[in-house]
Amino acid sequence: MKKLLMATAATALVAGAAQASEVKIGVILGFTGPIESLTPSMAAGAELAMQEVTDSGMLLDGAKVTPVRADSTCIDAGAATAAAERLITSDGIKGIVGADCSGVTGAILSNVAVPNGIVMISPSATSPALSNAEDNGLFFRTAPSDARQGVVMTEILMEEGINEVALTYTNNDYGKGLADSFQAAFEEAGGTVTISAAHEDGKADYSAEVGALASAGGERLVVAGYADQGGAGVVRSALDAGAFDTFHFPDGMISTSLEENFGDELDGSTGQHPGTDSPGVAALEELVGDAFDATSPFTPESYDAAALMMLAMQKAGSTESADYKDHIMDVANEPGEKIYPGELSKALEIIKSGGEIDYVGATAVELIGGGESAGNYRQIVFDGGKITTVKYR
Repeated sequence: MKKLLMATAATALVAGAAQASEVKIGVILGFTGPIESLTPSMAAGAELAMQEVTDSGMLLDGAKVTPVRADSTCIDAGAATAAAERLITSDGIKGIVGADCSGVTGAILSNVAVPNGIVMISPSATSPALSNAEDNGLFFRTAPSDARQGVVMTEILMEEGINEVALTYTNNDYGKGLADSFQAAFEEAGGTVTISAAHEDGKADYSAEVGALASAGGERLVVAGYADQGGAGVVRSALDAGAFDTFHFPDGMISTSLEENFGDELDGSTGQHPGTDSPGVAALEELVGDAFDATSPFTPESYDAAALMMLAMQKAGSTESADYKDHIMDVANEPGEKIYPGELSKALEIIKSGGEIDYVGATAVELIGGGESAGNYRQIVFDGGKITTVKYR
């Protein structure tokens, strides 16, 4: 009997070691839906960080990190919640990179992550409402809140000499939150919003919405929507009707799909999305090469989200969310040696030896408040049918 017990214990130890050697991290993004043109590069960014850590052999004495993808759809809270539940119950993930759109992110957080005690780090959920979500210290984001984006939009438009705009937004948490943030900032700066009107995604015809926007007038149409859905539909209808010829686009609208679908019809239009010209961006581009678009919106943020999660695990000496959640802010901020893309092995080694790191990453990461990005933005203009950089803010 004693020999049997010893054998059983030994088997359990071997099984436990095998289990500990693989760490699964969920990557839940809208692989279908209104931002599906953005998510392939976002997922690739997160998975690049995971591969880098796996190749280093430095995470918790040689753990292999395995990404497990799931589709948030961006817009269907029920489907996103079910997908997140599968990641936890069936796949045994230890954290979630995601979700992407604000509504599904909030649904996953409240319905799945908090009840199961799982850390989430979103690279792109920007709704100001998430700042006050009940998260038990489990939710972080590497993209700044739209409370900040509304101010940046205002600054850009005012500098362009645009003092009167019409505004349309996708009818969800992201769109309404951003529209409210922008309108408050724009009017406080002395601007006029002639109309603020929601649009629904998935419609074949937006002529009625454009008619109302045109009647209200404005020097430019601000479209707080999605590049692969209703936002693009509104733009097409506005151009075809001659209602507006220039637009301003926040982050959800900035995608190469606009270049492909509109070309130089958008020349002179402006916008912004989270981004920086820090040394980390160049480091990420060099690391990626031509494998995918390292500068696509929210792709650098995705690399950083995954990196922060794994570095916090190393700091905690554990893959359990309850253990490593309190170390995410530690590895993200000063003091410590600055860490950039391609340097995750070095970071893991420093942490293992008891040292401190300041993860700068690809987006000049600085987490404030309840784990939010302080925020940097890339200002763009459409020129010659292409999205070109004006400057960074």
